[in-house]
Amino acid sequence: MALFITVIVLALIFDFINGFHDAANSIATIVSSRVLTPFQAVLWAASFNFLALFVAKHIIGEFGIANTVAKTVIEQYVTLPIVLSGLIAAIIWNLLTWWLGIPSSSSHTLIGGFAGAAICAAGFKAIKTAVIIKIASFIILAPLLGLVISMIITVIVLWAFRKMKARKAESMFKHLQLVSSGLFSLGHGLNDSQKVMGIIATAMISVGMIDSVNNIPEWVPFACFGAIGLGTMMGGWRIVKTMGTKITKVTPLEGVCAETAGAITLFLTEIWKIPVSTTHTITGAIMGVGAIKRLSAVRWNVTISLLWAWVLTIPVSAILASLVYLVVHHFLG
Repeated sequence: MALFITVIVLALIFDFINGFHDAANSIATIVSSRVLTPFQAVLWAASFNFLALFVAKHIIGEFGIANTVAKTVIEQYVTLPIVLSGLIAAIIWNLLTWWLGIPSSSSHTLIGGFAGAAICAAGFKAIKTAVIIKIASFIILAPLLGLVISMIITVIVLWAFRKMKARKAESMFKHLQLVSSGLFSLGHGLNDSQKVMGIIATAMISVGMIDSVNNIPEWVPFACFGAIGLGTMMGGWRIVKTMGTKITKVTPLEGVCAETAGAITLFLTEIWKIPVSTTHTITGAIMGVGAIKRLSAVRWNVTISLLWAWVLTIPVSAILASLVYLVVHHFLG
């Protein structure tokens, strides 16, 4: 029982870390364009993170992404030491990338850690390769989708408001950014909170408390959405700097376009039940609005560095989780 409680606590700690690690994704543009102060921005984002719980439960009516995450490892091979090892590895990698200011994917960190620990314990037969490949493919597809949608939205907006005076347009888009950042934070909460729900569900299934994600107790989604909201309130200022200024300079108009594109991408992947990275999504969207301005407006060298971090996240997390599992297994037997 003590091990089970430890897993639950670590899962919620990871969720909390995920919140402040990914806070920059939904507030970087709104802070860099000075629509809100950093403190106001994190309160705004955190509120929508938690509001996502009610959207998932009462509007969508299911937690599809949680179910996908739970299916990463074949049920018969899931044990508490595997879940524990995956969480420890994911927390270590998340904290390291946060400290270095690298906007990596908390989602893929968690998936990689969970799968890596399972492979170490039982071999490749323990994982559902098709599910992992589908999730991994969105390392490329999510930012690409965000980029394309943001370019389309930016072109439409620039054409629609081409005759509006610059000062009036800037004032209007500053107010609209409140809506677009709120929508992106809603998508962030919908996507990322469910990943931890899926991990907690696998732990509960492994000890016989429930038989599927659909039967997860009410307190689990409440705790998961609450933890990510609290984490967002803690902020992620190192990553704000990268997301808000290093990729391309963002104006209120471009912020609205990027955040709207990111939100649409997240809502689509929610419908498809695919856990994606909000980091990858908003990065692609920011690149899209920058590229419409001119290709040189995007700092492609920074983007290439980010891409390397994204690609390496799953294998590095898997290797780290394997090492952690060897230690955990040694002590727990």
